[in-house]
Amino acid sequence: MNTAVSHRAGFAALVGRPNVGKSSLLNAFVGAHLGAVSAKPHTTRQRLLGVRTFDSSQIAFVDTPGIQKRRPTAVHKAMDRAVDQAVAEVDLIALVVEAGIWKPGDEAALAHAQETGLPIALIINKIDLLKDKTKLLPFIDKVGKLHDFAVVLMVSARREQGTEDACQRLAALLPEREPLFEADTLTDRSERHLAGEFVREQLMRQLGNEVPYACAVEVEAFELVGQLRRIAATIWVERDGQKAIVIGEGGERLKQIGSAARMQMEKLFGGRVHIEIWVKVRADWSDNERSLRQLGFD
Repeated sequence: MNTAVSHRAGFAALVGRPNVGKSSLLNAFVGAHLGAVSAKPHTTRQRLLGVRTFDSSQIAFVDTPGIQKRRPTAVHKAMDRAVDQAVAEVDLIALVVEAGIWKPGDEAALAHAQETGLPIALIINKIDLLKDKTKLLPFIDKVGKLHDFAVVLMVSARREQGTEDACQRLAALLPEREPLFEADTLTDRSERHLAGEFVREQLMRQLGNEVPYACAVEVEAFELVGQLRRIAATIWVERDGQKAIVIGEGGERLKQIGSAARMQMEKLFGGRVHIEIWVKVRADWSDNERSLRQLGFD
């Protein structure tokens, strides 16, 4: 006799080449701004977990850095490790691609996912940006022939179009299992960690093309005093010239970064935030394993 499935739960890794919208998808799926988002590639550097709970299922999304060509610096090796660790711990791979665009990076991401032997769901993101909608079905047909995908989903993370249905359909692919987290859990990351990510997101958004990649954020103090969170953070750069750019004339750029990050924190944390930010030079931090460990990289 067939019995109804009582509950499904598990982990799904969001993988794909850089800048296909994985972090935007994570945020849309869980209904909160957890992952740093910008128009620049490689905004995500570390693994981030986001949890969504339904009545009969619970899905924990693991956001990962973009699959990239292997590069020799220590920070890029750490990003590669984050991807490898994520796919080794999940029940499902969600391959995220951009509507109408298939690049060598997408091919590499698919190959990496196939190596796991896990079920792979295809998520076609940014459907709102595809001007010629007649190209969508041929694109789905083309990519769909590359693998026997568990499901093919079309969404716009930016507009949260199709994301609710996609989230539930992904959860339906998970194993029968009791919930892994409390129902009100959004992430396994601390507020301290998220505070650093909000600052780094503003660096990606407000600075030019090169400088943000030379920046790292370390939260050196995080104290809850009543309903007020007092935060002290350091932005590490590799050269004095980068420090001057981050600070800006009269400190104006740094003030803008801090103000925007503070507003994001107050929205997510649900309380007032006071943040002080310093900018310091640590030469070649991005290629120093010890420095990376101090900055929270695995």
